[in-house]
Amino acid sequence: MLFRLVYDEDLAQAAYLIGCQRSGEAIVIDPERDIDRYLDLARSHGLRIVAVAETHIHADFLSGARELATHLDAMVYVSGAGGAEWRSRWLDGIRHRELVDGDRFTVGGIEFTARHTPGHTPEHLSYLITDRGGDATEPMGIVSGDFVFVGDLGRPDLLESAAGVAGAMEPAARELAESARRFLELDDHLQVWPAHGSGSACGKALGAVPQTTVGYERRFNEALGLAADDAAFVDFILQGQPEPPGYFARMKRQNRDGVPLLGSLPAPRRLTPQEIPRAIDGARIVDVRPWPAFRDGHLPGSNWAMGGVGFLMVVGSYVKPDERILIVCDEDRVESLVRALVRIGLDHVDAFVTPEDLEVWQASDGEMSSVPELEAEAFVERMIESDHHVLDVRRSVEHRVAALDGSINVAHTRLVDRIEELPSKGCLLVHCAGGVRSAAAVAELRRRGFDSTNVAGGWKAIVRTNVDGGLVTEGGRGGG
Repeated sequence: MLFRLVYDEDLAQAAYLIGCQRSGEAIVIDPERDIDRYLDLARSHGLRIVAVAETHIHADFLSGARELATHLDAMVYVSGAGGAEWRSRWLDGIRHRELVDGDRFTVGGIEFTARHTPGHTPEHLSYLITDRGGDATEPMGIVSGDFVFVGDLGRPDLLESAAGVAGAMEPAARELAESARRFLELDDHLQVWPAHGSGSACGKALGAVPQTTVGYERRFNEALGLAADDAAFVDFILQGQPEPPGYFARMKRQNRDGVPLLGSLPAPRRLTPQEIPRAIDGARIVDVRPWPAFRDGHLPGSNWAMGGVGFLMVVGSYVKPDERILIVCDEDRVESLVRALVRIGLDHVDAFVTPEDLEVWQASDGEMSSVPELEAEAFVERMIESDHHVLDVRRSVEHRVAALDGSINVAHTRLVDRIEELPSKGCLLVHCAGGVRSAAAVAELRRRGFDSTNVAGGWKAIVRTNVDGGLVTEGGRGGG
């Protein structure tokens, strides 16, 4: 048996290529839309992909299952458990099988056994894997999807907090407790291969190592340790979950109803400085240069996004799928950014501008904007004035621990959804924990016409500046 992890750092998401060398057949579990990576990996090992499986209907990325099935005429395995509302609706004309608890299928000499593990979602499946071709009679491990992570369990609140299904989170948490108890019946030696790692919004305390074992999680996973007590488990698993990005609801619907076929990746063209004025008209500009460069000069109306997991959190929360996108970045980053964007359904990446060409534009008196920023000391001094509001864009769980009295709390990933709650008059002084999330938020606010200023260094710098204890750091307002 061949087993390969294909990990996406931008989404902290894991797909798995599992193949039988004897038959030359392989399956991909939980693929993303840009399927060429899986095709190339299979080809490099002399395998052909004949099947694709999903653990559940995802909310944090668009599935590539339909793309693979259409491109390869591959067999599709999805959940048939959890009720009609959460069954895949895109399977007409595609070879498929809907699985329930205990169902088995094979790819070459490898046997897959579906286990219904609801809680994160009603239809969620995990897959026990047995290498029958290698004469194994018992499973080696389990692909756990968003059920069991390293050190955590998948959050059960997303149907309510992201998809708007009122009253869903507590019953889902109780289902998750029952799934956890079943998981603890498995042998300690079984390997656990989760769908996410640290940085994903699908849990609150995910580990940064790629896999674990049942025995290790039994000993050290705090949520699993509470599984015997429903009330304690529900309180623990629902407490402190971060706000889900606003785009999760859209992707949940698309993954259920049918992800648009991608075909080839978008191929944005490089703009010359002379083409910039016409190209930026009506475009959503996403600038990924270092913050100081963006702060001091950027194309008017631009969004700023940091790299890594935070990139898609920002762009997915602020940019709509039908918008034409222009990226400001180094040329060698274009493809990786395009791949990241299409994985959350932002397909209209039209063009890009390099930092060097932007400098030429600026030197020729091209229009540029800048972002005001206050150091923490100046921010504290301004607290005595009345011409401002403090906007804290940390998560609500961070805000509840310690916050400036009277500050407004709206997580940066929910800013667009709650924009009507912000005061339209007076300056918004915006902070997060370290100055990065607030920088992205300020760019979006200024794009929308709000007078807003970033607080450099964020809460950490504010606290260090407050040496005399003069700031009130309890009880802001606005619940997140």
